[in-house]
Amino acid sequence: MGVVGCGAIGLRGALAHLSQADVQDRVRLTACCDPAPGRAEAAAAKFGVAAHYIDYEDLLADPAVDAVTLCTPIGMHYEQGMAAIEAGKHVHFNKTMTITVEEADRIIARAEAKGVRIVASPGQMLRPVFQRIRRHILAGDIGTLVWAAAGAAVGDYHLNEEFRSGDDPLTNVDPSWYFRRPGGGPMYDVTVYPLHGLTGILGPARRVTAMSGLVLPEREYQGRKIACDMDDNTHLLLDYGEGRTAFVYGTVAGTVAEQFHPSVYGTSGSVQGARVNNRDIRRPDDHQPHVTGVHQDMLESHVFEDLMQLVDWIREGTPSIASAEHARHVIDIIESGYRAAETGTTQDLRTTFEPLPLERLAE
Repeated sequence: MGVVGCGAIGLRGALAHLSQADVQDRVRLTACCDPAPGRAEAAAAKFGVAAHYIDYEDLLADPAVDAVTLCTPIGMHYEQGMAAIEAGKHVHFNKTMTITVEEADRIIARAEAKGVRIVASPGQMLRPVFQRIRRHILAGDIGTLVWAAAGAAVGDYHLNEEFRSGDDPLTNVDPSWYFRRPGGGPMYDVTVYPLHGLTGILGPARRVTAMSGLVLPEREYQGRKIACDMDDNTHLLLDYGEGRTAFVYGTVAGTVAEQFHPSVYGTSGSVQGARVNNRDIRRPDDHQPHVTGVHQDMLESHVFEDLMQLVDWIREGTPSIASAEHARHVIDIIESGYRAAETGTTQDLRTTFEPLPLERLAE
């Protein structure tokens, strides 16, 4: 595995997990790269990575690299993903896979043509609780679906992460891109999680309308100003047909749903957090398939899970729930939502995916 980008997700989500002893029989870290002076070298030394590079092209040319995880700013994912596919490398895309549906279409088509496997974070439907929620809704346990709400707020989180406060290559990671186009803003950064959960549970949406704007045009990081140009307050209304709707938000402050769980309301019941009709459906042994042992207590275990989904697919030929088609539909919602807000016109969604059928859902 080659780790592309040694910033927050690269360090905390990929390198920290893949350097653990319990995965060495299935995947090994063979290379990492980062253009920041000294960062890839320092990361390689800390996590025991065989090779380190400044240039991405050099990592792709390394014959010891079979697959890559893209831990880079979202706006770079399309170009870097296509380059990896052309080089014959399998790809794990950290969220969000691409910025536009057109980019996602090209990634999916080219990967298929080249025989390359791609997994796209976040694999929210790998969580047993989310599968159980879908099972309850399909069984009619909340009656007829009426509406749902999902979303997230990012606040100042990225300004205060542990990788931002120092002066060495592994702790001076600049967060400016989170607040700038093309890949910044709460929708691509955090609402992508509840959107994957919402659509995984309810299935694909049909249309979207929205309002969106920029509340904080300037941020401060280590005494300097960051000029922000990406919307930080976006509210979508999804049409699920037959009068059913879902409210989705990505904002700088305030939440109405619990964490990244959707709230779902039916004619005779509801889902709120991990509770169906006020009954907690979590179980003591709930975990994503690979998040066991030491990984349970580590940060970004969901990133590790999605990485291992790709590893399994490469080694065993088993496609992942965390599919590029699901990711593309979420991208369609976000991209079309911004277009709806700009034009004032409801947008038809042109993508779809196959949600998990009843027989594949956790009991």
